[in-house]
Amino acid sequence: MEKPKNRVIIYSRVSTEKEEQQTSLDRQEQELKSMVEEKHWTLVHSIKEKASGYEIDREEMLTILDLAKEKAFDILLIQDETRLARGHARMALLYQLKKFGIHIFTLQNHEQLQLSEADEMVLSIVSIVEEYQRKLHNLKIRRGMKRAMADGYHPEQNFSSLGGGGRDRLDVPLQEIIRLRERGLAFYDISATLKGLGYNLSKATVHRRYQEYVKQKELESNARN
Repeated sequence: MEKPKNRVIIYSRVSTEKEEQQTSLDRQEQELKSMVEEKHWTLVHSIKEKASGYEIDREEMLTILDLAKEKAFDILLIQDETRLARGHARMALLYQLKKFGIHIFTLQNHEQLQLSEADEMVLSIVSIVEEYQRKLHNLKIRRGMKRAMADGYHPEQNFSSLGGGGRDRLDVPLQEIIRLRERGLAFYDISATLKGLGYNLSKATVHRRYQEYVKQKELESNARN
């Protein structure tokens, strides 16, 4: 079945919990729904939120970003640009939504949100920075792999999943963490090495699991003594 075009999420927001703001929130929602009907769009979700526009850590907005990443809708409809966000949060959300291919329409103008040249320039710069961060991250992973293999580490001998086995890639490979640590690798390089093998573990996770192992060995040693 072909997915419906112009799938819309409407987002209504007020900044305070005051009782009179509930009326504004409900009015926003009804006006946005009317525009959806007028445009003959498909309403996917209606999301309302009471939160400051300067905050990016908003539960409902984070839900919208998750849905955008999953390509669950095509258009985000808001009353006006300030309902999306203010300040630095505005640029951050504009960038994320643009990256996921979401079109932003406003009730205020009855058309797609038009960005200024300055906004377009900032989003372009952020995109370039993110791309180079991704390249640097991949280079660090390769560096970690090279260091480990130069020190005699051969992952094909230790990871059955590389050969199509049934090992769960989400498991934390504690024995490999121990093995790499004993070879003198820093926790960052261990994390980078394991990421290159498909284990998405942060430096903090690697460090925590290794410390748990060390503590357990100490407990066992003390029990024997």
